[in-house]
Amino acid sequence: MDNNNNWKQRTTLLLGEEKIQRLANAHVLVVGLGGVGAYAAEMIARAGVGKMTIVDADIVQPSNINRQLPALHSTIGKEKATLVAHRLKDINPQIELTVLPIFLKDDNIPELLDAAPYDFIVDAIDTLSPKCFLIFHALQRKLKIVSSMGAGAKSDITQVRFAEINETYHCGLSKAVRKRLQKMGVRRRLPVVFSTEQADPNAVILTENEMNKKSTNGTISYMPAVFGCYLAEYVLKRL
Repeated sequence: MDNNNNWKQRTTLLLGEEKIQRLANAHVLVVGLGGVGAYAAEMIARAGVGKMTIVDADIVQPSNINRQLPALHSTIGKEKATLVAHRLKDINPQIELTVLPIFLKDDNIPELLDAAPYDFIVDAIDTLSPKCFLIFHALQRKLKIVSSMGAGAKSDITQVRFAEINETYHCGLSKAVRKRLQKMGVRRRLPVVFSTEQADPNAVILTENEMNKKSTNGTISYMPAVFGCYLAEYVLKRL
């Protein structure tokens, strides 16, 4: 192994050269780079995936610092997509990276999904409408996708699970996504990461004047990261 690939040595020892090459040839789309998505993106990049497209229009807010990978006092006000891109390029200088600091809306999601032949999609969006439209259009195209459900107001990592969305419970986001997809006529199976833990009702407050957001959930540092790692495992094992 040449010096430029020494950083993959431990992964190669575990997976073998053939699987490492599969990862190097793969293209993964990660949508949403908050508490869950940034960890998923970084774990996927550290495993050696050779091409990624990352999407998020948000900037770092002080309230992000307790749980989000790119969020530091020194990065407040900066684009999450740009910050995550710098990290991924520093991990793997050879990675082919498309960085899209854009808000996803119903009309530009098909354009995104048709822009490249993605081998896998990671949905880490936390607002209902763009999340459901991304899932809908991905399933219509028979693209492989895994979706994160709600990590807020929960703190027990031992209750995080993989499941089909129809098998989820104790998760308000799962319920809302399931209902919306049913109305959209979606019949395909959707793999998700969710928690069986009951959300703490005292950790949820209603919000006003925030676009696409009716409530704010309390969070702990490690919980979104665990969701992100679950997403990364699901993608990497299937690639």
